[in-house]
Amino acid sequence: MPELREESVETPTHGRILIRDGDPRRLLVGFHGYAENAERHMTELLRLPGVEGWTVAAIQGLHRFYTKSGEVVASWMTSQNRELLLADNIAYVRRAVASLGIPETLVFAGFSQGTTMAYRAAAAIPAQALLVLGGDLPDDVRAQSGVQLPLTLVGRGKGDEWFTAEKLERDVAALQGMAKELRTLEFEGGHVWSEEFRVAAGEILKRLM
Repeated sequence: MPELREESVETPTHGRILIRDGDPRRLLVGFHGYAENAERHMTELLRLPGVEGWTVAAIQGLHRFYTKSGEVVASWMTSQNRELLLADNIAYVRRAVASLGIPETLVFAGFSQGTTMAYRAAAAIPAQALLVLGGDLPDDVRAQSGVQLPLTLVGRGKGDEWFTAEKLERDVAALQGMAKELRTLEFEGGHVWSEEFRVAAGEILKRLM
């Protein structure tokens, strides 16, 4: 095979946000898991107690694909051109939040692969709370010097084989020095949303109203 050369080409693209309008002073922004979409994530966000008083936005990943059943889903990134994709995703989130109007109170939420984007968003954009479930703190945020995260709730199912107890323990050790306030929750179940997590997240939303 001849020697090959790789170049990166910047190009405009359009992302997709699903929005449930509410009080513009309070904005909850969520990031879905791998092979999910904005609709699926919005369904979960709207099940949080106290969310009635919030504008809610589910941001869909830029990298869309079809499932075997033909459903359009998305992912956030792969290892290829990782640094460029990180920058693209942060710019995307900044524009998405700005398009909704800068609120008085901003909360980021993420599930599974979407937790990495929620962490990155909270590290880049001032927020009042961060709600993450079933996913770990990304190394690029962990490595940032002086990063300050807001009130953070980390949830994990005890049967979750991906976000393990060891990963949670490692994240807690890091977050104790990064988060303004840290809460953790382990519940019976696997890599899923649980009623216990919804209640804990809802308590934070109500506290911020």
